This record gives sequence, structure tokens and C-alpha cells, in this order.
Amino acid sequence: MQQVQDKKRLATLTMAALGVVYGDIGTSPLYAIKEVFGGAHHPVPITPENVLGILSLFFWTLIIVVTVKYVSFIMRANNKGEGGIIALMTLALHKGTPGTLQQKLLVILGLFGAALFYGDGVITPAISVLSAVEGLELITPAFKPYILPISLVVLVGLFLFQRRGTASVGALFGQVMVIWFAVLALLGILAIVDNPAVLAAVNPLHALWFITGNSLLGFFALGAVVLCITGAEALYADMGHFGAKPIQYAWLGYVMPALLINYFGQGALLLADPSAVENPFYRLAPEWAIFPLVMLSTIASVIASQAVISGAFSITQQAIQLGYTPRLEIQHTSDREIGQIYLPGINWLLLVAIIALVIEFGSSSNLAAAYGIAVTGTMLITNILAIAVAIRLWGWSPVRAVLGALPFICIDLGFFLANSVKIPDGGWFPLVFGLAIFILLTTWKRGRELLSERLAADAMELNSFIASIAEGGVERVAGTAVFLTPNPKLVPHAMLHSLKHYKALHEQVIVLSVEVFDVPYVPDVDRVEVHRLDGNFSQIIVQYGFKDEPDIPAALKLCAEAGLDIDMMDTSFFLGRETLIPKLGSEMAYWRELIFVAMFRNAGSATAFFKIPSNRVVELGSQVVL
Repeated sequence: MQQVQDKKRLATLTMAALGVVYGDIGTSPLYAIKEVFGGAHHPVPITPENVLGILSLFFWTLIIVVTVKYVSFIMRANNKGEGGIIALMTLALHKGTPGTLQQKLLVILGLFGAALFYGDGVITPAISVLSAVEGLELITPAFKPYILPISLVVLVGLFLFQRRGTASVGALFGQVMVIWFAVLALLGILAIVDNPAVLAAVNPLHALWFITGNSLLGFFALGAVVLCITGAEALYADMGHFGAKPIQYAWLGYVMPALLINYFGQGALLLADPSAVENPFYRLAPEWAIFPLVMLSTIASVIASQAVISGAFSITQQAIQLGYTPRLEIQHTSDREIGQIYLPGINWLLLVAIIALVIEFGSSSNLAAAYGIAVTGTMLITNILAIAVAIRLWGWSPVRAVLGALPFICIDLGFFLANSVKIPDGGWFPLVFGLAIFILLTTWKRGRELLSERLAADAMELNSFIASIAEGGVERVAGTAVFLTPNPKLVPHAMLHSLKHYKALHEQVIVLSVEVFDVPYVPDVDRVEVHRLDGNFSQIIVQYGFKDEPDIPAALKLCAEAGLDIDMMDTSFFLGRETLIPKLGSEMAYWRELIFVAMFRNAGSATAFFKIPSNRVVELGSQVVL
């Protein structure tokens, strides 16, 4: 019975993975071949040798980069089931010495890779939806003025739908994507039957001959070939939503065959009719089917956007818990699957950026120039972090790890360099956007460290404070007081302010700190660490993983097992609220201090983030000069 249930659950998750994970890479046929042979940047002439060469590049790129690198290798580097570049970074930092140059470089690479992923999260919905809606032009040119407005309406609808959650989105989209990939395969087969010679492109020599025979043009063509693997990083980032097996089964059993058949079908069409280069995907279909195909493509492009959106939510949650971004509202959209979340702030930020991008670039061809840099940059960084994981966690020798990753590094580097020539034509956008996100991530982390140093400099050692209280002179009142602090060994500033204002302390005083570990989840048995101190003081350390949902009241209930009973109805929570004052000549640049102060002011409430009842919270303010 259990085996049957497991199989049903695997089938359900595989279906949902089709809808959420493979939307991005699944809509690449809308624009990839078109950009290679008919794009605005270095189009490849349509000859039998070139078509076979490009198809061979597509085939082996999907096999090597997606199947071998991501599905077979990178997905092994999961942090207890969680994927994505932040999870990979935390794995790479294991067994390293904190503060060393090597650790700092790994952090910088991981954060910049995450920042580039956000850039991908902005470009993917824009190019996918635009390329789908542009098919309306083939029905009648009268649709051309409406393509931009229609695209914007579709995108707004997608982001409004996000609050429903990954579970409902995946269940609905999975069924659509089953149809989508079936249509891709059917259209491809019909064209291949008319020109089966394109199947010769499976031979890797055609790719080699194309690159060597067209040295400069072959290099530039790689900048468009990479469009066939956009979304590979998203399938790794979304692993925590569905698990590795559903993603692997969906790719090997359904997605990859359908994509390859469609690409080969487009190649066969171009050999038969070079004029189809204006939009080879839609030209695969008979005229009567173009309108329904546009409708299906638009829905599929909406689904394509889902992969990077849910990936962005997952990475942001990890970054919050690891201290790289301010607290943001996180809504859990499923009672059964822990990893399914919705972040309203990130959702609307992405939408605003996408609308600006669509209006600025105006067409999918213009956006294609911006697309590859973010994808290939993240892929390169993933290789380097994977090498660190192989050496530190898997016990590989440095030589074996580097040699194992070298083929992937060479391929990704070739794609990255080919896309770098398109920086003036739009490739600058993901770099600028990624750099801005990177500055925000690092500024928040460094600002929090600086704030902690300033608070620690004026703080008292807790044991000394308790000893002075024991000498008398401070009145104790009934009830329990919980003081939140980042350092449990020091007296919280809120406690000192409370004592200064009220001239009294509660009968039971708890100094509570939250510690986040670089694992996804911490079991309840390890959730709290309780240390009983003199004078009816207690020290509690609440421990979470970077994917756990913080809940302080729930954690405090677990203290009863350690002999510390806490009556929530008789408990007050004291939080410090600092007003930050930037200072010239500090350890952090003044402009970064201003950014940190703005982020600090707009950070989410600790009360809501830790699920503390607001009617039991007392906030005590203080000024801190950075």
C-alpha cells in the first residue's frame, strides 16, 4: 500500500515539476533557432552544413550541460534536498576556516551568482511572453501594435496568480505542459518526416565542423545557441520544491526528447524553406493551427516564468535566514510541502522590473541580447562552487575535482564569452541588475556585522550583570520577560533600557537568541538549547535551518522538556529598535551606510517574522552611530 502511495506521490510531483521547473527551458524553441539564423546579432546563413552544425550544437549542449552537468552531477550537490546557488554556496563553505580569503571568495561568487539569477528572473518572463505573443503577427500584421500591451496584461496576470502558491500553480500548469511538450514533439516529427536527413546532426562531428569551419561566426553563434539551455539553473534552484527524482524523471522521460525533436523539426523546415526563418517555430504548424498555437505558447510562456519566479522566492528565503537580506514577509502556501512559499515583496519587485524591461526593449529579439549573460554567468559560478563541494564534502582530490569540472567550465566559458560581445546591445542589463542586487546583499551582511560590533562595544557581560543583580537593589515583579538578542553572552540593550525606565526586572528573565545553520531544516529535538543561570535567569538558543519557518512561541513550548515552563499569557517580549546614524570615516563606505540605513528602516518587523503575539511585545529604542 505504501509503495503504491509513494508511486502516486512521485507521479504527482513529476507532473507538478513539469509545470513549474521546465516551463523556462520548455519554451526555448519559441526563440532559440530563430535567433541563431534570423536574429539581429550575427545571423548564421541557412545552408545544409550550417543547419546540421547548429542542430548538433543544440543536441550536445542539452546532453552535456543539462543532462550530464545538472541532472546527473550538480543535483547531487544538494543541501539535504535543497538546491540553488545559495544552498550550493553554503555547502562549499563547509569545513572551511571562517574569515579566510578562500571563504570570502566563495561567498562573493555565491552571492553574485544569486544576483545574476535574479537578473534571469526578470528577463525570462519578458522574453518568453513577448516571443509567444509575437506569433500573432503571423496571423495578421494588424496585431503588431497590440503585442506589447497584450504581453504586459499576461505578465501582470501571472504575478497576480503567484499568491495561490506553487502547489496550485504546478498542478494546473503541469497538465498544460504535458500538452505543450506533446505538441512540440508532434510539430517536430511532421517536419522531420519530410526531411529526415537532419537526424545526422546527432553526430558531434557536425558541431565540430561548424565551429572550426566558421571560426568567428561559429563563436558568435554560441551566444544564441545558449538560449536552448536557459532554465537549467532554475531546475536546480527549484529542487527543494519537488525533490530530485521527479525533476530527473520528467527531463529524461519527456522534456528532453520533445525539445530535441522540435529543434530538429525546425532545422528540417529551414532546409526546405529558408524564408521560414522569420519565425520557424510557428511555421512548423499549418496556417489554421497558428492561432491556437499562439494561445498555447502564451500559456506555456507564462509557465516558463514560473520556474524562475519560484526559484527567486526560494533563494530569497535562504538569503534572509543566512543574514544576507532584511526580513521580508514569507507566506507558506502549502500545508503539506514545506518549501512552497510566496514572497509578496519579491513578487512585486520582479513585476515592476519586468514591465520596465518589456517597455524598454520592446521585442524578443532585442531581449535575446540581454539573456545569455545572466544564464552563463550563473552557470560558470555553479561550476566553481561545485568544485569546492567535491573537494570539501565528497573527499575528491583537487586534481580530480578540477578535471571533472573542466569540460563544463570550458563549455560555459565559451558561451559566456560569446555573449559578452552583446553587452552593448542589451547584455549590460543583467550585469547592472545583478551588480545592484549583489551590492544590496553584501551591504546588508556587512551592515549587520557593523551594527553588532557597535552594540557589543557598549554591552555588559551577562554573568557579571547577573552577579550584580544578585547583590540586591533591583525589584523583581511577577511574570516572565523574554529579551531577544543576537549575542546571548551579553546583556541585551533592551534589558538595560527596561531596567533604566521601569527600575525593575521580571521574576523570570530569559535571554533568547536565534541561530541559523547552513542546513535546510533543524529537527524539533534540536530546536532549543536551554541554559539555567543564577538569579532565575535563563539563556535560550533557538536553532533553525535556512529553510525553516521561525516561530518563537512554538520554540518556547519545547523548553518544558528542559524543565523551563513558560506561560505565554504571563510573558512579555522585549525587543530593541535601533535608530541608525551613518558616519563618515567608518569601516563601511558612507554611501553603503546610507543604503544599509534605508534597508534597515524598511526591514520587516521582527514581531511578525518570529510570529510573536504583537500584544505581548514591548519595543525599546536606542540610537546607534555606525
